[in-house]
Amino acid sequence: MKKDFLSALKKLRQLNKERKFNQTLDLIINLKDFDFKRENINVLVLLPHLEKSKKICAFLEKSSIIPHYSITRAELEKITEQEMKSFAEDYDIFIANAKLMPIIAQKFGKILGKFGKMPDPKVGAILMDEKEETISKVVNQLSHAIKVRSKEPSLKIAIGKESMDDEQLAENAETVYNKIFEALPKKKDNIRSIMLKFTMSKPVKIKME
Repeated sequence: MKKDFLSALKKLRQLNKERKFNQTLDLIINLKDFDFKRENINVLVLLPHLEKSKKICAFLEKSSIIPHYSITRAELEKITEQEMKSFAEDYDIFIANAKLMPIIAQKFGKILGKFGKMPDPKVGAILMDEKEETISKVVNQLSHAIKVRSKEPSLKIAIGKESMDDEQLAENAETVYNKIFEALPKKKDNIRSIMLKFTMSKPVKIKME
């Protein structure tokens, strides 16, 4: 798939008009024969290349300077729902000490769940200890992650910026595509079409084999 994405990027740059801002590159995957009421895609993809890392907030027993921001147990008990909503809007990913998960779920489960940002054990966002090396490893890994959730028949995923190298963008596109492909119940039979587009450009269709 990488060569197909590279070919599409080349065509996309030829058709694209110069803009006064750094456009986002979107990977668009249009689905078919996919029941959104019974089937669901909810995956975290670790991108090989990012223009900037994701902002991570951590729920910890003790404060740490490793994440972009940390909320201690004492602070967690005082935070209001409105304040947590602001955190959910400001930070991309949340990680947590396993011991704090009952409090987090009880007080802010609905808010974080609505944003799709509850600490997820499937991607390693639940910490069994607060050693610096443990926190650092999780933060470094998840800072290159993007969340993909299926809400409609068309998945639109931001995978990079116009200023990035085509090789990097193609590798990102291939990584995301492969992860979504694995999550689809009927694999290729669930895919209607695949496209790449910049923010202000027309989409370029990927040839499906």
